[in-house]
Amino acid sequence: MLERLGYSLLDEWGSGPTGGTWQGEHKYIVLESGPDVTAGRHDRLRPGLNHLAFNAGTVADVEHLAADSVGHGWTLMFADRHPHAGGAADYAVYLENVDGFEVELCALV
Repeated sequence: MLERLGYSLLDEWGSGPTGGTWQGEHKYIVLESGPDVTAGRHDRLRPGLNHLAFNAGTVADVEHLAADSVGHGWTLMFADRHPHAGGAADYAVYLENVDGFEVELCALV
């Protein structure tokens, strides 16, 4: 998903997609997992990071990326309010992975 959003994988560690650094135009994201990370499921409703939101292009781009993401283990959140779960003026897809992390893919409308 990050690569489709314009980030490039700079460094990856562990076996499989357990962690790495992705570089964007002016920012980077580090994802950690593995034996040094405290075990337990992330809870987006507890203090700390709730979710990451990205400008993901047009409505068609957002829907295409969301469909691809579902094929990679993400599930659609707020299906009853999709694609306006953030409000009538917003077009976005909210996805959650098996670890409880949420991303918001926003369309530029």
